[in-house]
Amino acid sequence: MKDRTIAVDLAKNVFEIGVSERPGHVKKTYRLSRAKFLKFFVDHEPSRVVMEACGSSHYWAREIAKLGHKVKLISPQYVKPYVLRNKTDRADVKGVLEADRNSDIHSVPVKTVAQQQLTALHRIRSRWMATRIARINTLRGLLREFGFIIPLGARHVIPSATELIEDAEVNLPEALRDVFDQMCTEIRELEARLKSLEQRLEALASQTPAVARLRSIPGIGLLTATALVGFVGDVSRFRSSRHFASYLGLTPREHSSGNVRRLGRISKRGDVYLRTLLIHGARSLLWSAHRKSIIPSPLQRWGLHIHERRGYNKATVALANKLARRVWAVWKHDSDYQADYRAA
Repeated sequence: MKDRTIAVDLAKNVFEIGVSERPGHVKKTYRLSRAKFLKFFVDHEPSRVVMEACGSSHYWAREIAKLGHKVKLISPQYVKPYVLRNKTDRADVKGVLEADRNSDIHSVPVKTVAQQQLTALHRIRSRWMATRIARINTLRGLLREFGFIIPLGARHVIPSATELIEDAEVNLPEALRDVFDQMCTEIRELEARLKSLEQRLEALASQTPAVARLRSIPGIGLLTATALVGFVGDVSRFRSSRHFASYLGLTPREHSSGNVRRLGRISKRGDVYLRTLLIHGARSLLWSAHRKSIIPSPLQRWGLHIHERRGYNKATVALANKLARRVWAVWKHDSDYQADYRAA
């Protein structure tokens, strides 16, 4: 039945399902266990299936699509306003159906296994980086309590701490020497894991032509390119480079009314991780543009001009916006970056 829509509220063990055959009305509901969930779609004729884009949704979307159903994922932030009164699984299903009727809500594309492989590696790397930074800060802070100051920079922590631990003449409590040594060992292990993970990313990048194209853009390295391919997937779903920059939260937030148009700070919508990587890439471009030993590119000269007018931070974010637009152009047209390109 072509007008049948099946809404699913995903969970760990119990799944709520609502079947609708006309807009605004739920004909029948089901409450199924994980073992019976996929069998429900095997027994039903091909229909439209709508789910929230939450944990495990991409896996279930791929499995359900294999059975001939058409799957649509909706971001949870757009479903929440349609959940009336109390929050229950049945109310969530009703909210998913109502959000599906709104044509202004864009669906979330279903990620492939290759995409989720990249995103998983980036998530793990972020957690390991956070753990490494926490251990370094703890070690640095505890040594400061005993009067030992380590120079700025993560690269100085392990050599300086190891030298203090091994020096018997240093006035460091014996009970802490072994513990500090274990912390140094843990930090080294985390750094080795990070290096191994980046090698895996490099191997996956060599198998993905889009990553090589994106890495031709100044300020876009291995991490940013693989993260974009993993998290964004198909860039052709964005009509223009501005839509792509807006998706990443790098365009101004608007608060306009009547004939008055007000543009404020960037919206900061979208994925925080992608936006952070692009801003870091823009910061590296701006930093290198200040070096006298190189001739700045047209993009860097533009960034320096913004720096003089509006300050360093605003120039960095503006440059990240420019990078996002260049990413869209290179990725969309499947071509290498041309620094001196001019539109006809």
